[in-house]
Amino acid sequence: MADLVACLSSGKGTWMQVAGLIKRQEWDNIFLITNQFGKENFKPEKPAQFIVIDFNKQLTDLVEDIRKSLAGKVGVDVGINLISGTGKEHMAILSALLKLGAGIRLVALTSEGVEEV
Repeated sequence: MADLVACLSSGKGTWMQVAGLIKRQEWDNIFLITNQFGKENFKPEKPAQFIVIDFNKQLTDLVEDIRKSLAGKVGVDVGINLISGTGKEHMAILSALLKLGAGIRLVALTSEGVEEV
């Protein structure tokens, strides 16, 4: 099993992708990188930890906020999904996970189920 780290931000229909990943796969832990709006409005079907971030911050500050929030919580085997959000948010998540020493796999919900891409 692995942890799931997913960006839960902007993008029409992208929250459904994240909801499907949560529903259709067993994860050790689920971490949702989002803003206050996402925390208040996204209702995952399984227990998840919301990492609330101010996406308006500078990239290096975002990286540090995410790294600090995940330190000691995320394992070494991490499935990440970046279908939601912006490039800046994606870079911050990737950088934070790599700085934590996580091995990352890109995962997506396809017509066949949850797949590594």
